[in-house]
Amino acid sequence: MKKYFLRLTIPALLAASISVASSATAQQKLIPAESEISFTSRQMGVPVSGSFKKFDAQIVFDPKKPELSKVSFAVDLLSADLGNPETESELKKPGWFNSLKMPVATFTSTSVKALGTLGALGNGKFEFAGKLAIKGISQNIVVPVTLIQAKDNTRVVGSFNLKRLDFKIGDGDWNDVSIVANEVTVNLKLAITGIAAP
Repeated sequence: MKKYFLRLTIPALLAASISVASSATAQQKLIPAESEISFTSRQMGVPVSGSFKKFDAQIVFDPKKPELSKVSFAVDLLSADLGNPETESELKKPGWFNSLKMPVATFTSTSVKALGTLGALGNGKFEFAGKLAIKGISQNIVVPVTLIQAKDNTRVVGSFNLKRLDFKIGDGDWNDVSIVANEVTVNLKLAITGIAAP
């Protein structure tokens, strides 16, 4: 039942948060099998890394007119993979992701701009600002990315930092940032079809 709920919830959230602007951009799609969302934190000074195995996106992106672009992501928090079943089970609890009750994190862009003067894939650098929502808490974030045209697909690489306590992740007994660092780095490596080269 839970897996069925997630299959319905993620597409529904994406459909509600973004509308496709034109038939020219309607074919832009994320390729999940060639994409990755990973994260790194530090516990007692030691890096701890993981990734999310299930996520989806809707994309309307024109590198010539980035200000008209829209991006929306939904990430299945229950798919967090740290290579340790005990840790993954802990993450599902209310003090961490509370993912049994709130299984989806979302990002919805509010603005997109080119960095530099070219404003196209020749430059390849863009900045996506938007709302990241986890556990029902929304925060403004900015995600700088680099786009690289690769045959028929476009590769998108970027990263951003968030403070876990802003989202009450590791709340309660784990508030001590000397044990688990407050800062978390999220890395994106995405493959997208349908973005036309300028």
